[in-house]
Parts: sequence; structure tokens; C-alpha cells
Amino acid sequence: MRARPTGASRSHPARGSYPSQGWRCGSYRLNTKKRPLIMGILNITPDSFSDGGRFFTVQQALKQAIWMEQDGADMIDIGGESTRPGATPVTTEEELRRVLPVIKLLIKKLSIPLSIDTIKAEVARQAVDVGVSIINDISGLTRDPEMITVASKSNAGLVIMHSKGNPQTMQKNPKYKNVLLEVYAFLERQIKYAIGHGISKNRIVIDPGIGFGKTVNHNLTLIKNLSYFIPLGVPILIGPSRKSFIRKVLNSTNQPFLEGTIEGTAAASAIAVFQGARILRVHDVAYMRMASQIADAVMKGKVSN
Repeated sequence: MRARPTGASRSHPARGSYPSQGWRCGSYRLNTKKRPLIMGILNITPDSFSDGGRFFTVQQALKQAIWMEQDGADMIDIGGESTRPGATPVTTEEELRRVLPVIKLLIKKLSIPLSIDTIKAEVARQAVDVGVSIINDISGLTRDPEMITVASKSNAGLVIMHSKGNPQTMQKNPKYKNVLLEVYAFLERQIKYAIGHGISKNRIVIDPGIGFGKTVNHNLTLIKNLSYFIPLGVPILIGPSRKSFIRKVLNSTNQPFLEGTIEGTAAASAIAVFQGARILRVHDVAYMRMASQIADAVMKGKVSN
């Protein structure tokens, strides 16, 4: 493996090594340096891996979003298409039918920014048009050629995530010569691509894509070495929440679905924060906010005001 990029710490990110600018998301400026931020997950789907169908109606989704804001979410990520392994794709029309009514209602009810979790440019465009402040593209701008145009014409924040394959194929024996180098090279290339299309760097966040075309060991390696990505110069988002690697590490795959996943997510999230993550995408907002606060305080050796 090549040497770490200049600036990456061997054990944890050096104090002051985080990007100094805030994350610009529409009219919002999110301070990713002061403390880790929490992105709450709101799936408007019948088949998501963890909570499929629980928030499929507008009123169910509204209730859950309000709870997440009260629990301390800094933003909420809304998705209308499941990206679990083996998930069946949905049409643009169906995805819009699921998410737009929820977005329109939440814009009026919440005081925190909303994110749209989609690989479809038209879904992102319509979501931004009604008030969404963040585009979260799990394909890292590779699946829909129009996504870069939508992102560049908006003022929305942009999450560029690494994934290998698609939900139908991504967990069928994914292989890398070196997962750190390959994910780093992809994210570096896509940051340059976005900037080249007029998206300012302070609008960009990166996500190494835990569980998206990775084995258990790939996921563990990425979390352990998350500080490797700090030299890219943008905040790091990570989403270990309730992922299958946690159940496999705990050998609890035959137990009830949530057995150990909240505790496992908290451990993975705390380690990720200590290694440089500044945004956690999670289901269990209150628990992960507390875990991230402790990790951040230990890392800094002080409590953030």
C-alpha cells in the first residue's frame, strides 16, 4: 500500500485538521468542525432493510421526522427507493410519488434541513425545487449523467458516496486490490468532477459507502482507517447504522433483527468520529448523538461548547 496522503494521522485526525469551512447547504451553513452532526434516516419505502414500511404514509413519516428533530438530528435524509442488497428498482414517477408529499409537509414543520437520498436527477431536481437543501447520491454522480447538472444549478449541499455495483449486484463477492486506495481514488476523482462543474468545495461531503459493495472486512478496514480520507479536504459522512456487518461481527444473524445493532452502531459510530467522521447517517438519533458527543470530547480532550 502506498504511503498515506499528506496530512492523514496514523491513529486519529490531528486537531485542527478538519476542513475549516462550514458545509453550505442551500440557505443553511452547517458547522461540521464544532461537533459531529447527525443525519436522521427517513425511508419512505415498503422494503428498506431495517424499517421498510414503518414510515410509508405521510403521517407516519411526519411523526418520525418530528421525533428525530426532537432527539437532536441536525438534518433528515429522505429516501423513496430502497438501496438494500437485492432491492428492486422503482420508477422515477413512483419515487416522486413517495417522497414529494412528505418533503412538502416537512419543509413546513421542521427547522432543520432536508436531504434527498436518490440516484435520479429528476427526483433530486423536484426535491430541491420544493425546498430540499442536500442531495445525497449513493452512486457518487455516476448513475445519472444529469445529476451533476441538477447539483451544479442548485445551491444544495452534495454528498458524494462510493459504491461498487448496484443494489442488485453490489454484495455478490465484491473485490478490491486495496479498498482504501480504490475508494480514495474514486472520491478524489468525483470531488474534482463536481468542482469542475461549478460546485464549490464547501458544498461537498464524502461518504466511503459502508455496506455498498463491501465485505465485512472491507467495512471494518474503512472505519478503522477513516482518517485516511481527511486530506481530501471535505467533511466525511459515514453510515454504519444497523448494517449487516454489525450483526455478522456479533454473530447475531439468527437473532431478532435489532439484536445488538444499536449497540454495534454506537461503537462503530464512536470509532468513526475518533477517526475523522463529522456526519453520522443513522436511524437511532438520540443514541448516536450521545455516542458521537462522547467520542468527540475524548478525541479533543474537552467538551465542545
